[in-house]
Amino acid sequence: MPVLTPTDVRALLTEHRLRPSRALGQHFLADPNTAQRIARIAEVGPGDRVLEIGAGLGSLTLALAATGAEVLAVEIDRSLVPALRDVVADADGVTVEEGDALTYDLRSRLGDGAWSCVSNLPYNVATPVVLRLLTDVPQITRMVVMVQREVGERLVAEPGTKAYGVPSVRVAYHADARLCGAVPASVFVPRPNVESVLVCLERRATPPVDVPSPERMFDLVQTGFAQRRKMLRRSLRPALGADTDAVLEAAGVDPRARAEQLGLQQWAALTRKGTR
Repeated sequence: MPVLTPTDVRALLTEHRLRPSRALGQHFLADPNTAQRIARIAEVGPGDRVLEIGAGLGSLTLALAATGAEVLAVEIDRSLVPALRDVVADADGVTVEEGDALTYDLRSRLGDGAWSCVSNLPYNVATPVVLRLLTDVPQITRMVVMVQREVGERLVAEPGTKAYGVPSVRVAYHADARLCGAVPASVFVPRPNVESVLVCLERRATPPVDVPSPERMFDLVQTGFAQRRKMLRRSLRPALGADTDAVLEAAGVDPRARAEQLGLQQWAALTRKGTR
């Protein structure tokens, strides 16, 4: 099954009178080798079910279909959907649906059983889409997503690094995540001004920490990172009040530490000690 080249992508845009949307962060994958490489990294094949978010003009969709997997391709841009359906018309096992991955009821749509998510995510919604899938769609057990390099580095960052932040903590709670490849800007039409990376995520069977309320922990994380340059004894005061120093001490956390220095275990300890 042919995979789209840059010439194919430009021809489709012309034929359907389409222009890439900056507002939607559209950069269409137009390199057969990259599309096939992503499908190989995802390790999907016959019997697997794959959710593709932001399917665009279908280059990655074709590569996934060629593995024998069943593919649900979701695209938010209704102007692209007719072109996408034309491209995948002869591909077995592909279903195209129009929808917004941030509001689409994916949990109900996917039904029972495990799915993989393999997607070239739009730059402007990549982080919220990944976090929503991890939080709200338990059927997604594995992900291979292409995102802007800066975003990918934040998703997999370790404590003490510049990229470490709220998304890093949220991802670490739900999944084992790593960078699994670089993608040059030259494989897209139009060419973006940034490089991309592939992020591989495996959902954890159980969270690595025990907390009375994950959302309470994430609220503390959000508060701590809202003023990441400040020491925790000050940045967490809006959430912990007058007991801030006592909670930090009880959790074994240095009050002079800053948010980016705390790993998941320490955030969990703070949550347990700070929950009344």
